[in-house]
Amino acid sequence: MMMIRPFKKLSGVSAIMQKAFAASTRIYEVLDTEPKIKGDAQSWDLDCIKESVEFKDVWFKYEEAEVLKGINLKCRKGEILAIVGPSGAGKSTLVDLIPRFYDPQKGAILIDGRDIRSLNVGSLRRFIGMVTQETILFNDSVKDNIAYGKRGASYDEIVDAAKKAFAHEFILNLPKGYDTFIGDRGVKLSGGERQRLAIARALLKNPPVLILDEATSQLDTQSERLVQEALNSLMEGRTVFVIAHRLSTVKHASKIVVIKDGAVIEQGTHDELLAQGGSYKRLHDIQFQA
Repeated sequence: MMMIRPFKKLSGVSAIMQKAFAASTRIYEVLDTEPKIKGDAQSWDLDCIKESVEFKDVWFKYEEAEVLKGINLKCRKGEILAIVGPSGAGKSTLVDLIPRFYDPQKGAILIDGRDIRSLNVGSLRRFIGMVTQETILFNDSVKDNIAYGKRGASYDEIVDAAKKAFAHEFILNLPKGYDTFIGDRGVKLSGGERQRLAIARALLKNPPVLILDEATSQLDTQSERLVQEALNSLMEGRTVFVIAHRLSTVKHASKIVVIKDGAVIEQGTHDELLAQGGSYKRLHDIQFQA
C-alpha cells in the first residue's frame, strides 16, 4: 500500500519530461538566435556627444507596411524634442531607431555627423537612457532594480537617485525598505511607484541622451504629478526625445514635432504651432476643452 503513491508519481514523470523538452526547445530557439544588429571590427566607440542627434531622410517599414517616410529632424545637445501625434503614427518606432533596436531601410541617424551604424552598439546604448510606458522591473530588491542602471553603484548613489526620482519616501515605507523584493515586473508596487523606480534607474545611469516614451500615460492624476516632477529632474541638462499624448507635459520643449502616418507634418515651439492653427492646435483644443 505504501508503494502505490510513489508509483503514481513515477507514471507522471514522462509527461513532465515531454513538457520540459518542448519548453527547452522554444527557449533555446531564442537563446541561439543571432542578433541582426551588431558591430564589426571597424566599429568605433562613442565617448561624448558634442553637437546633435539627427535623422536624415529616414524611411522604415515592418515587412510591407511603411511606418516612417522621409523623416528629417535635428535635436541639438541639451535640447528637448517632443514628438506628438495619433496612435500608430510611428512615434515609438522613430525613437527605437536611436539605440538601434532596428535600422532604417533608407537614410541614416547621425550623432555629431557620423552614422550610428558605424558605432559599437554597446558604446551607443551606454549613452542612452529609456523610460517607457511599460516599466521593466525584476523580481529582486528595490536596491538591485535601481542599481541595474549602473554596475558597481554604491548604496549612497542608489539612495540619491531614488530621492531625485521622488521614490525614497515610499521605498522607506516598504516592509524591508530598499531590500524589499517587488515581484515579477514590480507587481507589488503601484503604477506610479514602478515608474519612479524606472526613473531612479535612469538617473543613476546618468545618460547624455534620454528617451521618454509615454512615461505618464497610464497614471492617475496624483501619480502623474509626482512622476512628472521626477521626469523634470531627469531631463535637466540632457538631450531628450519625449513622446507624449498629454500636451501639457511637452509645451516647454525646445521643439515639438507632429507626426501623422509616418511623416512629419508640423514642427516648431508650442506657441508657434498654436499660431499655425494646424493639427497641433486641434489636438491642443480637444484636450484642454475637455
